[in-house]
Amino acid sequence: MKSMANGRTKLTVVGAGSVGVSVAYAALIRGSAAEVALYDIATEKVDAEVLDLAHGTQFTRSSVSGGSDLAVVDGSDVVVVTAGAKQQPEQTRMELAGTNARILSSLLPALVERAPEAVFVIVTNPADVMTVVGQRVTGLPPQRIFGSGTVLDTSRLRWRLAQRAGVSTASVHADIVGEHGDTEFPLWSTATIGPVPILDWPGEEPFTSQELDRIAVEVRDAAYAVIRGKGATNLAIGVSCARIAEAVLHDERAVLPVSTVLDGVHGISGVALSVPSVVGADGAVPLARTPMTTAEEERLHASADAIRAAVDALALG
Repeated sequence: MKSMANGRTKLTVVGAGSVGVSVAYAALIRGSAAEVALYDIATEKVDAEVLDLAHGTQFTRSSVSGGSDLAVVDGSDVVVVTAGAKQQPEQTRMELAGTNARILSSLLPALVERAPEAVFVIVTNPADVMTVVGQRVTGLPPQRIFGSGTVLDTSRLRWRLAQRAGVSTASVHADIVGEHGDTEFPLWSTATIGPVPILDWPGEEPFTSQELDRIAVEVRDAAYAVIRGKGATNLAIGVSCARIAEAVLHDERAVLPVSTVLDGVHGISGVALSVPSVVGADGAVPLARTPMTTAEEERLHASADAIRAAVDALALG
């Protein structure tokens, strides 16, 4: 894959719902790719969204195209897949699994046929389960089809910790790992603000383990709060996916907690989970060993069990 400095790059977003349009919009504003394309089967909707985006391209560095013809996907370097039924208030991501697995099982092989060299990023929820489905139905190497994982959850965590500590978000180093969902958890054992371990952060009110537990629950349930208030989470996931796409398009080898189908990482195989991974032009490669306490390892395996149960319930064969 060529970087933007050396040639054309194309980012295609599949699905013109609130998440897909937010990904395309964020990518245009950030200049993530030279060309941003939007594909959806709903002709009138996708044409209108592309037109709306195109009207602002005087002020961006990227061009935009799209429509309801699969030819939109041709020549893509990165394909971000958001198509599927959306999560309803009080509905868990896992409850979406059956419907969205059927959608992706027919859609993904057609996308790969159109863009055989692309890296695919799965955003459709439940993203970890859909990543397993996607890898199985396409037969792509796990590094070339991965989920957006806990990149957004990690951003939520860092924002909340920065707000509490009174520092910039960029100075907080903490990751959410595991399922993008109810069994996710922060790696508190390695979390720092600047070089300072989180529990050693000075101030009038130092962090306590109990407060960190409350923050972890708040971050885990953040999507439900947003969905109750506005019907969908779309803006932050849009920026997150644009950031992931940039890491691929620029071959950044950035470390991001995306979700790949694991093969022996922390003793886990055959399910997709988020762990810190190196993301570049060839896709995402999980770091073989991320330091974890025994309790954190147990929580990671519990997360894997939850995803495995959901995958098994789909009877994919």
